Amino acid sequence: MGYRKLGRASAQRKAMLRDLTTDLIINERIVTTETRAKEIRKTVEKMITLGKRGDLHARRQAAAYLRDEIADIREEDESVVIQSALQKLFSDVAPRYADRQGGYTRIMKTQPRRGDGAPMAIIEFV
Repeated sequence: MGYRKLGRASAQRKAMLRDLTTDLIINERIVTTETRAKEIRKTVEKMITLGKRGDLHARRQAAAYLRDEIADIREEDESVVIQSALQKLFSDVAPRYADRQGGYTRIMKTQPRRGDGAPMAIIEFV
C-alpha cells in the first residue's frame, strides 16, 4: 500500500494529516513522530505546489484541504490584519520557493520520546 495507516481509521488519519499540515504552514516547524513527519511531507509539498500555481482553482483546492485557522494577527495603521493559514501559504510560504522544483521540507531526527520511546523528528521548511 502506498501510505502509512498510523494506527487510525481513515477519517481520523485524514483529519490528523490536515491538522498537522495546517500547523506546519502556520508555525513553519513542528515536532512529531518520524512516521507522521514522512506522511505530512507529501501533503505539504502538494500544498506549496498549489501555492506556487497561485490561480483561483489552486486556491480553492488548498482551501478544501487546509483548516480555517488564524496564522497571524498584526496591526497596521490603526487597523488589525488577520491572516489565515491559506493566505500565509499563498502570500508568504509559496513565493519563497518560486525557483525551487520540489524538496520544500526537511526532516531531522531527534531523541526518542520519553514516555514510549517513539522515534521523534522535526519537520520544517528548507
